[in-house]
Amino acid sequence: MKKLNILLFMALMFAVITASYSQPVDSTTLNVSSITNTVTLNAGTVYIMKGYNYVRNGGNLVIPAGTIILGEKATNLKGVLIIERGGKIHANGTASQPIVFTSRQPAGQRAPGDWGGIIMLGRSGINTASGNDSAEIEGFGAGQGPIYGGQPRIDTDSSGVMRYVRIEFGGINLTGVSGNEINGLTMGGVGSRTVIEYVQVSYCGDDSFEWFGGNVNCKYLISYKSVDDDWDCDNGYRGRVQFGLSVRDSGIYDQSTSNGFEIDNNTNSPTSGSFSTPRTTPIFSNMTVIGPFSSTGLTLNSLHGRGGHWRRCMLASAYNTIVMGWRVGLRMDGAGVHNAATADTIQFRYSIFAGNVKLGDSASGNFGTQAWLQNGAYNNTIFSAASDVQLTNPFAVYPDGPTGPVVNNWMPLGGSPALTGANFSNPNLAGFEVVTYKGAFGTTNWTANWAVFNPNNYVIGIQQISANVPGSFNLSQNYPNPFNPNTNIKFDIPQSGFVTLKVYNAIGEEVKTLASQNLAVGTYKVDFDASALPSGVYFYRLNIEGTENSFSETKKMMLVK
Repeated sequence: MKKLNILLFMALMFAVITASYSQPVDSTTLNVSSITNTVTLNAGTVYIMKGYNYVRNGGNLVIPAGTIILGEKATNLKGVLIIERGGKIHANGTASQPIVFTSRQPAGQRAPGDWGGIIMLGRSGINTASGNDSAEIEGFGAGQGPIYGGQPRIDTDSSGVMRYVRIEFGGINLTGVSGNEINGLTMGGVGSRTVIEYVQVSYCGDDSFEWFGGNVNCKYLISYKSVDDDWDCDNGYRGRVQFGLSVRDSGIYDQSTSNGFEIDNNTNSPTSGSFSTPRTTPIFSNMTVIGPFSSTGLTLNSLHGRGGHWRRCMLASAYNTIVMGWRVGLRMDGAGVHNAATADTIQFRYSIFAGNVKLGDSASGNFGTQAWLQNGAYNNTIFSAASDVQLTNPFAVYPDGPTGPVVNNWMPLGGSPALTGANFSNPNLAGFEVVTYKGAFGTTNWTANWAVFNPNNYVIGIQQISANVPGSFNLSQNYPNPFNPNTNIKFDIPQSGFVTLKVYNAIGEEVKTLASQNLAVGTYKVDFDASALPSGVYFYRLNIEGTENSFSETKKMMLVK
């Protein structure tokens, strides 16, 4: 967790590239370096985001479902998107057509910190070590950052919508000064009317999600193979977060300790913090926080830390949560935290701790974190082995991640203790969705279709669902058919080659290019969103110029609205 301030200045330039992506190429260059009105992107265009890109007070950036935006890696042009106070982003994707912010680098060459990240700023209340009610957001150098918080304080502020969005390979140190990084998704003073749900941050060069003050509520979040922390809260954040999955890679860690939760009130003292208000009081429920220790006997880098580090006078609580595979399950530091835990102002209840090398500790004082977690009245379940939780295969993502977009590794098996025992009777959980299970998942995998767990090799816009060599070329009938408005099309390629997949209306006019690129052997699936098209008969045609043979086939489909 870093606490430096920001000003982003300069340009956002959205351009388009011509290779490796399935969206049709549009030669128009869209420059929206300072949006003060409404700008709507085109889902059929792949955009390149360069430099610092602002949505100013009164501005609206509308990003349709299925849009792909590539962050620039060049040193002086690293792409960053900043939603300033009073500006709004409307990134409303769907499960079949998520919005993707990712690296511009080709498959196999992407890495954490290829581009900047997304910053959302609002006027919801915050606190600071100096006692001010506004601050510069971290990452760009003191005296240079856009402001969050401030007067008038608007806890019901809205910064817009982010739904079904993937943020991959962001999080970068923009200034070269240690501790001056930005995160995958940074939220400063973001208010309660903002919608953030179904958001995945993968391979982030700093924290995946960081909340600086504000009270935005979030659901269905994924932090995948982050460099630093997964869930970072500071400066008075007091929202509710439900259904979150975080997964670590044993080979990825930060120069400071990498944790699951890292929660502070503010930085007014390395350990004690301050009691500045509004206090950092987030409530978490149904989180699955997977560390890098698949076995407690592993020897891993010491920078792999804790499932949670609660410190500096914060007042967080967590319920119905799984913390497994960490060097320490929970560290609680400072008199402010210890006294609040003793007074029952801080709670961790109805949760599972499993396979952690050590259940809990404290770097300061004599507070017994382990005994606190084991208090029978708090209904936590402690297992010595992670396998006792009976998740499908929670540590099987190393080193390269599984193939395909749908992964069930973190789903409970039948008979898992995670499937029962959740409790929502605590007043802190008022307004949460009531479920029976602990952790992020019950029997339904809400990551299906939109989340991707191998983004380094993923062909953006097309899902490779098998790398096995098919016996022959094949174009499958779309499913579902008839459809409204989404359907998917599968095809098999027994030889690598150049693939085009296009959709035509009944009079032969091309209405959509779904693929136009070289592909390796395997089985692929392409999602087709026809929400902008009228009902009727359509045809889709697959052409493959293989290394040895060619293939062409056309099939009919029906859109019924």
